[in-house]
Amino acid sequence: MEGQEETTPGGAGHEAGHADIYGEDGVIRPSFVAHIGAAIADRDTLALRKDVGDLHQSELGDLLEALLPEQRRTLVDLLGTDFDFSALTEVDEAIRLEIVDSLPNAQIAKAVQELDSDDAVYILEDLDQADQDEILAQLPFTERIRLRRSLDYPEESAGRRMQTEFVAAPPFWTVGQTIDYMREDNNLPDRFSQIFVIDPSFKLLGAIDLDQILRTKRTVKIEEIMHETRHAIPATMDQEEAAREFEQYDLLSAAVVDENERLVGVLTIDDVVDVIQQEAEEDLLRMGGVGDEELSDTVVATSRSRVPWLLVNLATAFISATVISQFGATIEEMVALAALMPIVASLGGNAGTQTMTVTVRALATKDLDIYNAGRVIRREVLVGLLNGSVIAAIIGVVAALWFHNPDLGYVIAAAMIINMLAAALGGILIPLLLDRLGADPAISSSIFTTMITDVIGFLAFLGLATWWLHLG
Repeated sequence: MEGQEETTPGGAGHEAGHADIYGEDGVIRPSFVAHIGAAIADRDTLALRKDVGDLHQSELGDLLEALLPEQRRTLVDLLGTDFDFSALTEVDEAIRLEIVDSLPNAQIAKAVQELDSDDAVYILEDLDQADQDEILAQLPFTERIRLRRSLDYPEESAGRRMQTEFVAAPPFWTVGQTIDYMREDNNLPDRFSQIFVIDPSFKLLGAIDLDQILRTKRTVKIEEIMHETRHAIPATMDQEEAAREFEQYDLLSAAVVDENERLVGVLTIDDVVDVIQQEAEEDLLRMGGVGDEELSDTVVATSRSRVPWLLVNLATAFISATVISQFGATIEEMVALAALMPIVASLGGNAGTQTMTVTVRALATKDLDIYNAGRVIRREVLVGLLNGSVIAAIIGVVAALWFHNPDLGYVIAAAMIINMLAAALGGILIPLLLDRLGADPAISSSIFTTMITDVIGFLAFLGLATWWLHLG
């Protein structure tokens, strides 16, 4: 188990915990990976069971990602029933599918029975429907029904992430009966922090924290000490919304109920931490226009996820190019404009991205809403004007000295202020508009924000330059 002392793989009797498989940078040590690779090549099952068998699921997941594809499949085959399938919840989807696809469904069905229901669903949900059905058909009836019910809930919902193993008691039981039940029933979950109170139809009535049970005399009835579950989570609730409930109310676990308010599962903090990390990664990737890409994806899959938004970006770039083409005569008359145009586009785009990033994150965490949107918009406008003035002063002086033309400095300084203001407005209004329309602001905000800053920047700079040349 994690934290126990043991002989390090390949070491000279050095006693250490499993943490020694990691280097100071937090990455699994190449020497450990090489040692396991050699044991796999020699098909040394005893060594593998000794060195890998007791790894924590997250450590085994890191090891699987560090191994070559053929080594992963061989490792799983050599370990057999000693392989911890919960480690597959710690690896990229592509690696998980690669391993699962190489195994017979009968072996997967046997392994799934040893997992918590949430981990089992996590592995089964990515399989083809035919494989799912075949695996579920080999499970005991009760377990099959529980897993099928979870799989029937929408993707990324609380019902998909919940654990169907929970502890429940009727309200008329005493504390003593409840404690005896927890001691004697071998089918209870390994870890839990609450006991849920239900009626004969499994309708959720309340809950009791374990510390309350321990502090109460055995003769007291459950209904006398239970409290209402004020934060029961609908099974169809989006997992990100459920995670927000945990964050707002500092929950360790929460009951999950169906449309009839019947208890169907429990969502725990360890699952919610995974959800928070997953949602944060998705938002970051979407802002970059790369979809649900993972490091283990193939070249074709990676290209397929990136090309669509590159094509959208190409279309917006043509819009910017069209604006520039309207001022061809002005650029020919003053070549210095061509040298300064990239500065206008770059600074405007970066300023827009700054505002957009803050806005998208605030929308995702519900920190930005109708009550404070006006104040935040005013703040960003003032920030844009202030930053634009500072940058304008610097670039105006540099341009005037560089091209020995003070008027050119005034032109680019004025254009910079206009562009920074447009960047601030675009960076906040575009995500707000997309969110209001029901679209995900993380997916396309950056492209449209960049388009606005480019178009406004070029229009302002080249338009002012044209006006100044005609005025002269």
